[in-house]
Amino acid sequence: IDCCYMVQVIGVNDKQGFPMKQCVLTHCHVHLLLSKGHACYRRRRTGERKHKSTRSFIVDAILGEKDIPGFINTSVPHRLGPRRASRIHKLLSLSKDDICQYVVRKPLNKDGKKPTTKESKIQHLVTSPVLQQKRLCVALKKQRTKKNKEEAAEYAKFLAKRMTDAKVKHQGQITKRQRFSSLRASTSESESSQK
Repeated sequence: IDCCYMVQVIGVNDKQGFPMKQCVLTHCHVHLLLSKGHACYRRRRTGERKHKSTRSFIVDAILGEKDIPGFINTSVPHRLGPRRASRIHKLLSLSKDDICQYVVRKPLNKDGKKPTTKESKIQHLVTSPVLQQKRLCVALKKQRTKKNKEEAAEYAKFLAKRMTDAKVKHQGQITKRQRFSSLRASTSESESSQK
């Protein structure tokens, strides 16, 4: 028999009454150790685990006797295409073209209205406005760094000038004190000599 199909059946039992469980990738029955949180098993006591017979949820040509009419003989195209720009390039073997015209469109035909199409937004799309914005950001960043360097140099000059002014002022105060102390010493000596 030349059958080629694969169907996933969820939430049913097979003819023998065994539950069909996901993540079982064989066609025969399997004896699984199930615990809390597993499908096809409800624990009765805390920490209880139990071996249960289950089978795969995949129904394909090995189980089926013949083709399913309307399922094998009809081809349904993919309604949704890739959204990422690099994957669209890879799928259609495009060079660096404008890929907006190659996006998979969904036709919207409403009664009494003009037929239109709907398309998904392309992610990671590199266009000229995006590159222009990137260049602008880089230019602004360079401008900011240049301005910050200039302001830092200016502030360093200001601090150096302030330090030199403070040193000069401090030195002037020291000389003033020394002069005042020497003047007081000389006046006290002259008073003592007069006595």
